Amino acid sequence: SISEETIEPFKLNLDPGSSKIKYILSGDGAGTIFVINDKTGDIHAMKRLDREEKAEYTLTAQAVDRDTNKPLEPPSEFIIKVQDINDNAPEFVDGPYHATVPEMSVVGTFVTKVTATDADDPVYGNSAKLVYSILEGQPYFSIEPHTAIIKTALPNMDREAKEEYFVVIQAKDMGGHMGGLSGTTTVTITLTDVNDNPPKFAQSKCHYPLDFETKKSYTLKVEAANIHIDPRFISGGPFKDTATVKIVVEDADEPPVFSSPTYLLEVHENAAINSVIGQVTAHDPDVSSSPIRFSIDRHTDLERQFNINAEDGKITLATPLDRETNMWHNITIVATETSKYLSVFRLGGTILSKVGNSVLTIRKYSRSVCSVIQIVSAVDKDDPKNGHYFLYSLLPEMVNNPNFTIKKNEDNTLSILAKHNGFSRQKQEVYLLPIIISDSGNPPMSSTSTLTIRVCGCSSDGIVQSCNVEAYVLPIGLSMGALIAILACIILLLVIVVLFVTLRRHKNEPLIIKDDEDVRENIIRYDDEGGGEEDTEAFDIATLQNPDGINGFLPRKDIKPDLQFMPRQGLAPVPNGVDVDEFINVRLHEADNDPTAPPYDSIQIYGYEGRGSAAGSLSSLESSASDSDQNFDYLSEWGPRFKRLGELYSVGENNLYANTTSI
Repeated sequence: SISEETIEPFKLNLDPGSSKIKYILSGDGAGTIFVINDKTGDIHAMKRLDREEKAEYTLTAQAVDRDTNKPLEPPSEFIIKVQDINDNAPEFVDGPYHATVPEMSVVGTFVTKVTATDADDPVYGNSAKLVYSILEGQPYFSIEPHTAIIKTALPNMDREAKEEYFVVIQAKDMGGHMGGLSGTTTVTITLTDVNDNPPKFAQSKCHYPLDFETKKSYTLKVEAANIHIDPRFISGGPFKDTATVKIVVEDADEPPVFSSPTYLLEVHENAAINSVIGQVTAHDPDVSSSPIRFSIDRHTDLERQFNINAEDGKITLATPLDRETNMWHNITIVATETSKYLSVFRLGGTILSKVGNSVLTIRKYSRSVCSVIQIVSAVDKDDPKNGHYFLYSLLPEMVNNPNFTIKKNEDNTLSILAKHNGFSRQKQEVYLLPIIISDSGNPPMSSTSTLTIRVCGCSSDGIVQSCNVEAYVLPIGLSMGALIAILACIILLLVIVVLFVTLRRHKNEPLIIKDDEDVRENIIRYDDEGGGEEDTEAFDIATLQNPDGINGFLPRKDIKPDLQFMPRQGLAPVPNGVDVDEFINVRLHEADNDPTAPPYDSIQIYGYEGRGSAAGSLSSLESSASDSDQNFDYLSEWGPRFKRLGELYSVGENNLYANTTSI
């Protein structure tokens, strides 16, 4: 035997033989579920086994010659039995359950029986041994742990107090011990009624006043008995009760009473004035029988169309009646005892039509278009005996209306149907639908009414939200897509304007970085007269006096280059005798072709003036001698560009204006 979850190899007791022995396996699941090692005879289970699917397997093993496949011994048949494990929970196949039990039952009364099943092996271990218990429903009911029979556990359960109980039953395997699997079901138990309550009068004596003029008093004895008595409760009897009712009629002065509870008068609309159209009568129910006088409550007849004779109650016509103006008239007649009491009666009258009327109208004159169109009905002021029957139709030119159609209903109404969806208020807001209505009179009369259909804004479920005029007016011919495109263009234009203004602001800002270590801070623009050679406070000429310190690469501080370039090798000092013009042009060319150079003038530091120059320094800012002590005639020998400079120094002007530029 092998356990359900076993996948480890196991070995048969076969003769080991020699290396020429080959083991083969056949039978149930050979090669798929079970495989054998042809050298050692070990048999492996290739997947987990489920006893509930197959409980045992019959296999055959045989040893054969590895080279010739000839049997070395007879085949051996063996059976692999799958041992059960607790891997299936109990189930109530027939649940949920419903049961009934009589109310007031004694403890232990049978209610019902439930059954749970477990797919595990019932004969191996406790995997299928079930124990039942109640999770909900105590203390009213109990259950037998092994038979699952539900019984009452509480006496005198009264249906009038509580009729239905909800009970939860649990079935647990492994004999109910810890680690077992469980399943639940519900049982709805209803208490049935038994005759356990005798009849009772709400009152033992009753006193009711009746008509004094007819009989002054009544005496009654009433008994109520229960003819269906449950023998179990016979001791609680008797199941009957009696009551004495004495009715005393008291005299009272009562108001007049009309002879008929209702009056309905029918009058032709062409009846003559002062003609009698009906009569009401009333009497005094008291023994005194006082005289009665009649009158009309003029609050119900403001136009005074009717009169009544105060003595005999005859009603006459005071003004002509028009059925098409008002078909019904409701007036109130007052009957008054000559002593003090009065009685009020409402009289209803209808006017009969003498001549057929051709005016038919539709009750609903407008409707909002959403998903469903309103059902309308017609009104005919005539009143035929067999009732109204209307015929509806569209005008001949509207029969092929592309938007709406009509449908006659069985209740004499008319349904207006939309032929399509997607009505747009921008395209058309109001539709007019003329409808012909004909009656069934002889001769038939007809009229045409126009139904106004208004297109309104609706929600997704067809509820009207707004029928007002749109807050915006769409231009004719412009679709929603065109409006979106126009709006997008406007937004794009605004973005371009904002970018342009931003760029202008950045352009106006100075591009030179203000840095305390930048030598260009020595560039000072001013238009006042300089201090001459004595003014050396505002200039740092250390760089010009130390040309050897700039042979290395100096980073640019006025811009931040996007591309990083290898620093250029510092130029060696230019030997004496080189043309300054050529030297400057070379450096200008280098600056023009420098990709990190800004597009504006910047200070370029040159190391031309160095040691061994015959001309010496051109600057007089730190010269201890005055202009008169120096001879500047040699400047004329440097070319026309320095000739003017020599003339200026040789003139000996006392005041010079300093203009600084950048090369």
